[in-house]
Amino acid sequence: MSADLHEKTDRYEEMLADALAAADVAVPEGTPLAEAAEECREMARSYLEDGRHFRDADDWVNALASFSYGYGWLDAGVRMGLFDVPDDSHLFTM
Repeated sequence: MSADLHEKTDRYEEMLADALAAADVAVPEGTPLAEAAEECREMARSYLEDGRHFRDADDWVNALASFSYGYGWLDAGVRMGLFDVPDDSHLFTM
């Protein structure tokens, strides 16, 4: 069981880090939507850092949860049109 948890946690960390790198703000700077996009990005970054902290503390369940929540923030932002992502990206639902 723990080997599966460790593999999945590492995979979700990589997926979240890749998603953060791929998502570009798609709305005009200085608008309320741009602020919302930055809040989504900041939440995703915070969950990435939290997940790494939990993993380093050998708390794999909370690490996976953190990486998953962070990814959810970005994916929701993509679906709402806050972020542009490559059309051929496998990282997001569209």
